[in-house]
Amino acid sequence: MSELLSIVLFLASVVIYACKAGRNSWWFTATLLVLGLFIILNITLYASNYFTGDGINDAVLYTLTNSLTGAGISKYLLPGAGLVLALVALFCALGWVLRRRRHLPHHFGYSLLALVLALGSVDASPAFRQITELVKSQTREGDPDFATFYKVPAKKIPEPKLNLVYIYAESLERTYFNEEAFPGLTPELGALKAQSLDFSHTEQLPGTDYTIAGMVASQCGIPLFAPFEGNASASVSSFFPQNLCLGDILKNSGYENHFIQGANLRFAGKDVFLKSHGFDYLVGAEELKSQVADPHYRNDWGFYDDTVLDAVWKRYEELSRAGKRFSLFALTVDTHHPDGFISRTCERKSYSYDGKPNQSFSAVTCSQQHIAALINKIKASPWFKDTVIVVSSDHLAMNNTAWKYLNKQDRSDLFFVMRGDERQADVSGIKRSTLDNGATVLDILGGDNFLGLGRSSISGQSLSGVFLNMKEKVLAWKPDVIRLWNFPKTMKEFTVDSQKQMVAFSGSQFRLPLLVRVSSHRVEPLPESEYSAPLRFQLADFAPRDNFVWIDQCYKMARLWSPELALSTDWCVSQGQLGGEQQVQHIDKALWKGKTAFKESVISADRYRNNVDTLKTLDNNIRYKADSFVFNVPGAPEEVKSFNGISRPESWGRWSNAQLGKEVSIEYNQPLPEHFELVITAKAYGPNANRPIPVRVGDEEQTLTLDNTLSTTRLRFNNPSRSSTLVIVPPDPQSTNEGNILGHSPRQLGIGLAEIKVLSDEG
Repeated sequence: MSELLSIVLFLASVVIYACKAGRNSWWFTATLLVLGLFIILNITLYASNYFTGDGINDAVLYTLTNSLTGAGISKYLLPGAGLVLALVALFCALGWVLRRRRHLPHHFGYSLLALVLALGSVDASPAFRQITELVKSQTREGDPDFATFYKVPAKKIPEPKLNLVYIYAESLERTYFNEEAFPGLTPELGALKAQSLDFSHTEQLPGTDYTIAGMVASQCGIPLFAPFEGNASASVSSFFPQNLCLGDILKNSGYENHFIQGANLRFAGKDVFLKSHGFDYLVGAEELKSQVADPHYRNDWGFYDDTVLDAVWKRYEELSRAGKRFSLFALTVDTHHPDGFISRTCERKSYSYDGKPNQSFSAVTCSQQHIAALINKIKASPWFKDTVIVVSSDHLAMNNTAWKYLNKQDRSDLFFVMRGDERQADVSGIKRSTLDNGATVLDILGGDNFLGLGRSSISGQSLSGVFLNMKEKVLAWKPDVIRLWNFPKTMKEFTVDSQKQMVAFSGSQFRLPLLVRVSSHRVEPLPESEYSAPLRFQLADFAPRDNFVWIDQCYKMARLWSPELALSTDWCVSQGQLGGEQQVQHIDKALWKGKTAFKESVISADRYRNNVDTLKTLDNNIRYKADSFVFNVPGAPEEVKSFNGISRPESWGRWSNAQLGKEVSIEYNQPLPEHFELVITAKAYGPNANRPIPVRVGDEEQTLTLDNTLSTTRLRFNNPSRSSTLVIVPPDPQSTNEGNILGHSPRQLGIGLAEIKVLSDEG
């Protein structure tokens, strides 16, 4: 009903303004912006619903505010481009319609009415209501009975005897195993499920409905609700630091915890979660590249399930032969929405429904073969008697090409257990949720039968059976769950660990570099990631009186407030206000302790503008005082006018990049000396090693020869024409991802430059 009302109000606003309001720039702009906001909100709702089936929820907010590294987006590029074009077209059409009667005199009453109706359309829209509810849910008091039902188990299992293999099957819900609805879809894994302890009524709760959330639910017994203050959850280096999770208990009990998947570990912060809770051995797409026979055999998200599960079997075999106590967790990916991926080793590569092949069903029938093959290998091994195998969904399937068929069924998550020490074939229909998975596994391994909000489905009662509406109860507990992050409210003292590149304050740890906005009632950590602006650009958006603490490499802040450190790549701490006073402290210890000290100072508009302008200077336009070109920091010495063909700074220097220029060219402000010595510290990449590299100044050319390690060479030049440009020509640039930023296209590397110095022979 609210959706229809919002559309009616939107159309009424457009008609009234277009027909009656007349010409006025301010009212036109205001009305267009509000109506445009309505369009953006509804497109956002449409896009979110495409992925979640539940509109704009915590899954959307968490994913967008965390690492998107490794996301398989190629299947969404065309629809995304179409959506952007549609948005631009709608804005243009809306502006054209609103200005149809611009020749008429302005009418205040109709303009006001049109704007009020536009605001009403936004307020009535389901998208605005969902976003408002999400914001409110972050600040509510919570439910007083949370502490009663949240239970912390013992830190150790008294006498662990069984190893654990836990397989998260991407989107592989139990509904797919319904033979009446989908005959012959899952014969191999279905047969194994029939030989297991199978739980047929596992519901999905809010905060457990996407991969990382399903993992947190199953291992910690809580839904994933995260704080979204200033995108801070993306910079937190620990994940629910106050919680005792399954991985922690296993590690405390002598288990080696391993996790293997085909996608990138950084996506959605899976690496942070696992490292925070007992996992020391992680393998993802980046790690598998050097381990698999064919590193190019992969899909949009990473390596196919046959590759991943083969790696899981090898790891299981190694650990079992070594006689270690271990847990081995795996996550598949081939059944990922929108339509999945078909590996080349499947016996059945296609499944038809309603008389035509369906890609999502095909991916399911393919992937379940690989999971079943792994389980059968383990069952046939001599080590199965000491092993528990768990197969579970990470979450229900999202909006894929099988979605409409799944929604006709009574949907539930998959969870079944096979024990090597006790053969049990039974179906349990008790009402439970994925929050109970970890407690059930813990109980089987000999530990307690509770974990967070989870209860063992073998010897306990699920809270899904205690409360009539567990979904509402979980949402009522959302503020209590968010508080478990122990998110800081103050910052008075802090500790910088320069070796681990972490900063800790108020009981929380954050990755470096970090920018923090500090007020008397709020602390807002701002991270630097592959999807956020550099911290200096974020700082440039601060108000003149905003207190900040900025922990970063010294050279980034030294240009403003500490020129003597302009070439230092050490860590420094800067604090103050952009319009007031600032101080820079050099971190000279491995474990450095500091205090916030914001002085009351006079705010200067000129000082503020100068600081903002300097912070916003593009890297290649930065200039520093030095007698040589130092390549491991951005910019160039003051004597350099411009340069090109050079990639971004790295810890040792910079590579030439033929994508930016076929040759490295450095133009100086003044002509180079008539007679000088050029001192170059550099190295070559790949086949560029031990090959002649032309170095030119004016009409004179010298030859440089480098190997694959940094070395210093001196070249003498005569420059009678007084040229001001130095040119270096890498002979054979190579396209590679070595040293590249994840997600960026390959660079064409030739030579690596650490330092160039011009020594004049002239008196």
